[in-house]
Amino acid sequence: MTDERLKQVSSLRRAMIRPELGAICGAILVFVFFLMIAGDSGMFAPEGIKNWTVVSAQFAIIAVGACLLMIAGEFDLSVGSMIGFSGVVIAILSVHMGWPVWAAIIAAFVIAMAIGALNGFLVIKTGLPSFIVTLAFLYILRGLTIWLSITTTRQTIIGGVKEAAVGDPLAFLFGGVIFKDLFKWFGDMGWVGTFTRGTRAGQPIVEGIPMLVVWAIVLVIFAHFVLTRTRFGNWIFASGGDAKAARYVGVPVDRVKIMMFMFTAFCATVFATCQVMEFGSAAADRGLLKEFEAIICVVIGGALLTGGYGSVVGAALGALIFGVVQQGLFFAGAESSLFRVFLGTILILAVIMNTYIRRMITGER
Repeated sequence: MTDERLKQVSSLRRAMIRPELGAICGAILVFVFFLMIAGDSGMFAPEGIKNWTVVSAQFAIIAVGACLLMIAGEFDLSVGSMIGFSGVVIAILSVHMGWPVWAAIIAAFVIAMAIGALNGFLVIKTGLPSFIVTLAFLYILRGLTIWLSITTTRQTIIGGVKEAAVGDPLAFLFGGVIFKDLFKWFGDMGWVGTFTRGTRAGQPIVEGIPMLVVWAIVLVIFAHFVLTRTRFGNWIFASGGDAKAARYVGVPVDRVKIMMFMFTAFCATVFATCQVMEFGSAAADRGLLKEFEAIICVVIGGALLTGGYGSVVGAALGALIFGVVQQGLFFAGAESSLFRVFLGTILILAVIMNTYIRRMITGER
């Protein structure tokens, strides 16, 4: 009898079951498509690249947390509501209660991660599907966010954060740009367009790399390293693959899943804080439908809905595809509502492909 573990697997089959394969092919197709229909529209000029990079980074930040959680075998549908809630907490504490912005940011992270831990605790202790528990928190957080805003300020949009954040030692990590001098030099060399009139004449149109993009890159690298280079990464795969078997070999499945819920809440709060610092305000309706967009990015990236299989790099490529398509439709002059058509279509195709891959992995094909 031949040991299944010693069975020879062809290079083609190994390549076919890589989780990133679909996202890589999709990204290439999307870039080629928009190069053909919008190549001369400015989409691939420095300002255009910045636009779709920022949008992709927004998707990537929440997709990273959703990816690890899905590999661990769970979902979090409260991510979008957590974005709105965290932003409002920062605004209320800093603008209306007079807290330093850095303290408000830390408080928002602590509260959000505590709610993430509560999500995980309820899923583990009650045995209810995470879909149900986090769906409940989707509504709880959204309602609580609106109630807090109206009760405190009598409005759902809270401004004044930008003024409160001037000189703050932590706010700069979530707002603004880096490498300003480098991009000014690019402008002087003519590699980046510059303003020709007004008070900013001579300055580069693209000032630098937004902190939102920096956060996305850092989170992707960190999560990829944890997932592929550490024992904890093996625990995440094991928890989502076969939790019962994982417990038998000593994997702390419950702790792993609760920590993944907390990490998902952390990523949502990073997104919220960057938005608050960028706009200088918080709004109760921010983050609407982001939970579904994050899950779609992860599915496009090759993660299985059943858990135990996936890739952070794949999820990041899924986010890149979203960003390019959303901005590409704008540059191509297409109707923006077509983006939702794209979301639905790409979701169906990704699930069909993932089902095919799952059958290959399990030997059904």
